[in-house]
Amino acid sequence: MRPSPMAARAASGCSSAALAFFRLRPLGRATRLAPAGRSAFGATAACRGRLVDSVLQELRSRRRVRVSARIGLQGTKELSDSKIEKRTIQKGLLLEFHKDSERSLLAVVERPDGKKNWVVTDQNGILSSIKPQQVTYVVPGTMDFDCSRIAEFLEKAQDLLDPTILECAWMELSEKDKSVTVEEFADIVYGSKESLESYCAHFLLSRDIVYFVKVESRGSSIYQPRPSAQVDELLRRKLAKEAADKELEEFVHLLKSAKALPLGSKPPKNSWLMEEKVKQKIESLQAYAVDVCNDEQRRMAGNILKAMGFARTSSAALKLLINVGYFPVHVNLDLFRYDVQTTYTEKVLSVAEELLVDCPDSDKHVRKDLSNLRVYAIDVDEADELDDALSATRLPDGRIKVWIHVADPTCFLQPRSILDREAMHRGTSIFLPTATFPMFPERLAMNAMSLQQGTDCRSVSVSVILHPDGSIAEYSIENSVIKPTYMLTYEGATELLYMNLEEEKDLRILQEAASIRAQWRRSQGSIDTAMIEPRIKVANPDDPEPNINLYVEDQTNPAMQLVSEMMILCGEAVAAFGSDNNIPLPYRGHPQSNTAVSAFAYLPEGPARSVANISVLRAAEMDFRKPVAHGVLGIPGYVQFTSPIRRYVDLLAHYQVKAFLRGESPPYSAGDLEGMTFIASMHVKVARKLHSNSLRYWLLEYLRRQPKGRKYRALLLKFIKDRMATLLLVDVGIQVTTVVAAGKVGDEASVVVEMVHPRDDILSVTEIAQDTEE
Repeated sequence: MRPSPMAARAASGCSSAALAFFRLRPLGRATRLAPAGRSAFGATAACRGRLVDSVLQELRSRRRVRVSARIGLQGTKELSDSKIEKRTIQKGLLLEFHKDSERSLLAVVERPDGKKNWVVTDQNGILSSIKPQQVTYVVPGTMDFDCSRIAEFLEKAQDLLDPTILECAWMELSEKDKSVTVEEFADIVYGSKESLESYCAHFLLSRDIVYFVKVESRGSSIYQPRPSAQVDELLRRKLAKEAADKELEEFVHLLKSAKALPLGSKPPKNSWLMEEKVKQKIESLQAYAVDVCNDEQRRMAGNILKAMGFARTSSAALKLLINVGYFPVHVNLDLFRYDVQTTYTEKVLSVAEELLVDCPDSDKHVRKDLSNLRVYAIDVDEADELDDALSATRLPDGRIKVWIHVADPTCFLQPRSILDREAMHRGTSIFLPTATFPMFPERLAMNAMSLQQGTDCRSVSVSVILHPDGSIAEYSIENSVIKPTYMLTYEGATELLYMNLEEEKDLRILQEAASIRAQWRRSQGSIDTAMIEPRIKVANPDDPEPNINLYVEDQTNPAMQLVSEMMILCGEAVAAFGSDNNIPLPYRGHPQSNTAVSAFAYLPEGPARSVANISVLRAAEMDFRKPVAHGVLGIPGYVQFTSPIRRYVDLLAHYQVKAFLRGESPPYSAGDLEGMTFIASMHVKVARKLHSNSLRYWLLEYLRRQPKGRKYRALLLKFIKDRMATLLLVDVGIQVTTVVAAGKVGDEASVVVEMVHPRDDILSVTEIAQDTEE
């Protein structure tokens, strides 16, 4: 018989893709014909390889001729028309069944189990009860099969499981458009329908995903050759999958190797990002860990975790990335979750550097020289951007005049410029316990734009003369030059106030001004919201055990109250300036609560009363054409103006005011301001969430490190339900919920920490009964 064109093309052997199809030992009997040379290298190995190849080629060629001949013997009638015999399950038969979704086992039928199920002994010697639908094949000619012979049967089958048979048979069967049963396939390729050959035929066909497709016919299975185009596509997919599996295997090996290294020897993060294929996989794990992955990343990360033997969870992915050194132990996932921009493009940095080299002052000719004033800049000790400072004097008539000096970044910027747009899309500087991400490039924000001690600094000075009752008598806004005298922390300023030094009389005047301002605002209905606020600085956050410095700030601290009052005064004066001159500005307001301030007068001053006041506040409001009353602050109008380096909305107010001072039209309309404020505010919300989450994480980490059983002083802030209450740990500044046995809002209690898990945001405390305390 003349061989078919397809058979002739493949006469020298089937494809290597088919050979690798099942990852089984190919053609065991043939491989044993190869000579057993002693050396694995050199000419001996080459000769042995050529001999094996020639033997395989000859056997495949013979098999193809046999396949072609046997198919030819069937004539033109389709093989699927042959009589198909349906086998019933009975005791002693050898069969194959699905153990689970990934495993099939051989077993011998022992006895019925109920009306439908059967008890079988599988190849591992284990008794199981199986359902009929689990049976995938009943091996013919195996009546009264001894289960002890299953291992021998499988060993013999291994020698016949040559996946190249599939390709050879497919070439001939597809050309003749013939379908076959398992036994017919066995007769064609092995020349026998006996139990061993039939099982091997079933094994190959049932696990084939390329050459044949199973179809049902009268309750039994027959196999139909796939079309050539479909086979080509399936082979392409299979080869692609094998390549992907190999890449995954290599990547998992990298992970396991890195995981096994000591802590100080882990590969650096950038080494995982150098090769594109490795980068894709490590970034998929990262996206999975922070739960911001697409479908492909989720699939890839899931496969990696499964290959590593881990659960497919975000926490498992995070733990793995930490164990291989890609993430530090205390990585801030929110930076990835919210896609926070922590760096600047080269273009933005280049523009910033140009301004540092050459930035003429267009307002130089109108700046008022206030360098003779004693100027106090008061902020937290780690402040990087210093954008406000204070001065004060007593006028001959006894009234107090104060100046709020604000840094003037607009002398470096133009509205709608590259730097301005960059700042708008950041909205604010981000302050975390571990780092600061400034709204402007660092060298510009923390040096040129910031106020510097003992240096002539460009500023915008808001001066206010107060009536004796604390209300505003006069105000003015002007471009200025100041020379800051002191850079003080809140603690340092408070100490100076307590010392009551004669040479620091200006600081005492500022304190007096703050005091009468606070009294006046209270008379206007202001609400006390002062709290105890924690502040944490982590010096070496990438270390497994970084140093944590905790500061607990009481906002009733004299220096903090002084600064707060002056900032509010500045905001009121700017709002009045905008109103008097019809300037569009981001005016902030806050309607007064329907609950009178006196409703919580029974509570002790401090956090408990502040929490009660905050709980009844109404939503804030904004207007961009005229001031809105700010009931919480107790003032007729308010514009944030004192932080233009770190808050974009403050910068917008500067643009508007500065243009008016130059005699120009404001650069932005009310509608423009509304749109830009909305954009900036979205980023401000993210920054606040980042700060809040990071602060809480490090507070929990601080508590985790404290000695077990340490007692904490707690203040009862409010009841949630029954005796479930919110407490403030006074020495830490963190709030926690627990059950208290007795007491009322404002009372103190003692608690101990029972459990704390920073990564899972878990903090559990228990109250200590007063009579057990030392």
